[in-house]
Amino acid sequence: MRWISALTKRGGGKTKLFHRSNDRAVAKQLAAPFPGSPGFMALAIRFEGLVRNKTMRDYAELARLGRVTRARMTQIMKLLDLAPDIQEKILFLPGTSNLSERTLRPVVNRVDWGEQRRLFHQITNLLEKPRDSA
Repeated sequence: MRWISALTKRGGGKTKLFHRSNDRAVAKQLAAPFPGSPGFMALAIRFEGLVRNKTMRDYAELARLGRVTRARMTQIMKLLDLAPDIQEKILFLPGTSNLSERTLRPVVNRVDWGEQRRLFHQITNLLEKPRDSA
């Protein structure tokens, strides 16, 4: 049996797990929430593995299963273009859960990892600053 994670925008942006059997495209759905950027980063890594192992034909098939557009799938997959240390921070370090995929887009669009690190540092510093209550 193979389980395939796919993101669905509807239903609160939760991730669905689909069981794929030979006789049916999707047999069972289980909801598993993936909040914020850590979840999207984990999905991107998982999706890449599914395509690389030929469990899924391509990212378009994943988009169809997850009921998202190809553009949205591309946004998620572009997180893999981040420097490895930034990916690790997003996945494992506390304090990055308030980051959103949208917030990370300017970082992802940079090719140079040094520039990515500088921008990521600026963004995380802004998010960590306490807001004035007045």
